[in-house]
Amino acid sequence: MKITVVGAGNVGATCADVLAHRNAAHEIVLLDVKPGIAEGKALDIWQSAPIDRFDAKTIGVTNNYIPTANSSVVVITSGLPRKPGMSRDDLIETNSVIVKHVTEQIVQYSPCAIIIVVSNPLDVMTYQAYITSKFPRTRVMGMAGILDTGRYKAFIADELNVSPKDISALLLGGHGDTMVPLPRYTTVSGIPITELLPKEKIDAIIERTRFGGGELVKLMGTSAWYAPGSAAARMAEAITLNQKRVFPCCVKLDGEYGLDDVFVGVPVVLGKSGVEKIIELSLNDAEKEDLYSSAKAVKETMDVLDKMQ
Repeated sequence: MKITVVGAGNVGATCADVLAHRNAAHEIVLLDVKPGIAEGKALDIWQSAPIDRFDAKTIGVTNNYIPTANSSVVVITSGLPRKPGMSRDDLIETNSVIVKHVTEQIVQYSPCAIIIVVSNPLDVMTYQAYITSKFPRTRVMGMAGILDTGRYKAFIADELNVSPKDISALLLGGHGDTMVPLPRYTTVSGIPITELLPKEKIDAIIERTRFGGGELVKLMGTSAWYAPGSAAARMAEAITLNQKRVFPCCVKLDGEYGLDDVFVGVPVVLGKSGVEKIIELSLNDAEKEDLYSSAKAVKETMDVLDKMQ
């Protein structure tokens, strides 16, 4: 079993490190276009194996897809990171070219792979990988919901001073400002969040979650990497180990939630076949309105890509 991570920057290296530590595959291949970067980071991860007691072999390569052949899962993290003042939409033209090229190589060397896209803007880059690969929608997905949900849970844990392990939560929609957190489906050890926090506190947490990526960009001058890398690794692990995990992921909808031909985050079951099931929740009118607004924003971004094509 082999997992390839394309892009050895902060997100990709974190993803590879988490995958190796969790023994998610026998072999983890880290690939980058900059000479020596992937090789060095992969070697560093491998040298931690005797210390942290894992045996997933990590290999680094420079712009050579031959060692990635027959990967079960390929995680695409490559692309220009977001800088202060940039929106995710600003990245479309540059990153779509990169994701298209990477996807073409994946199709050539790993035609049966499942693709996880992390590159921004997430939803439209997932669309780019889908139209380039011509894979079924079950084998092309984007990492967004796990990251956004992680931020949401972290903020709730801080507010309540409880362990984030006990928080269960869900978000729908696009990745970014139009995401749709669902307080009705948010609990702390089974207790609805609405029983623990007043509406104004919940609304403030939701607002902070929506702009969580931007908050980190302002602090660090670049995009986050620990949480995104870990989130992508969890998805890959669920697939290679056939865990049947329920995660919010960016997938193509074909009628679910009343939406067609749009890539947005919804809860899915992840297993060895990729997206094995899309779970449709019963939404109230306000939640539906928010989801449709988010899907509309994503669709407009997809239209921008279509015009570039």
